[in-house]
Amino acid sequence: MSRGVLVTGASRGIGRAIAQAYAARGDRVAVHFASARPAAEETLRGLAGDGHVLVGGDLADPDAAREVVAAAIAGLGGVDVLVNNAAVAPGPDNVHRIGEVSYDDWQRTWRRMVDVDLLGAANVTYGVATHLIERGATGAIVNVGSRGAYRGEPDYPAYGASKAALHAFGQSMAVALAPHGITVASVAPGFVGTERQQAKLAGPEGAAVTAQSPFGRVGTPQEVAAAVIHLSSPEAAWSSGAVLDLNGASYLR
Repeated sequence: MSRGVLVTGASRGIGRAIAQAYAARGDRVAVHFASARPAAEETLRGLAGDGHVLVGGDLADPDAAREVVAAAIAGLGGVDVLVNNAAVAPGPDNVHRIGEVSYDDWQRTWRRMVDVDLLGAANVTYGVATHLIERGATGAIVNVGSRGAYRGEPDYPAYGASKAALHAFGQSMAVALAPHGITVASVAPGFVGTERQQAKLAGPEGAAVTAQSPFGRVGTPQEVAAAVIHLSSPEAAWSSGAVLDLNGASYLR
């Protein structure tokens, strides 16, 4: 049976791969974007099947987060699965190693990452969960966290902290939503070779990055998507509350 699936941050990279994987299974997908509308439209055009919609909004804004959920519900005729993938990812413009960044930049970066990576996911989860409860429907929520929640992110501490909190939030929701038949799980990817990372992989740091895993490579967006698909399936219901490491044995805990 076709399900309505909201994938946040689906313009490119991991989010695009997740949207493609659901569409290939016959599900209807709401492709969310914050500002990269052309890339999101490209994702939408490339999805198999029909019934897909585009929804935009900056999840750092609680009102926008609520509107994103409402637009996905209206466009899909209901949401059965939520994938919290949207995040402010680490990059050259938001390095904030303590002792090497101004207090103003420290505050600005923490606020932005927490607002999107944690609070945005929490607010979208609230909207989708209440929608499912009001319908009396079962469903699934999968959070895309990070290896950095465990390994540590000295150059991006707000990112590591936000992802650790996202994992903990998902486990709290797994307990809270189980009586309603709603499962909640998370994935914690290591380094993934998205389009955004190709320059780094091709540069001087590339060999060191691939050497992090004993497989001698980095993960792919499709591998993350496959895990997300599984965790949102009825067969994986007993995995609710789990955080699945996806890092090619590059970090063990």
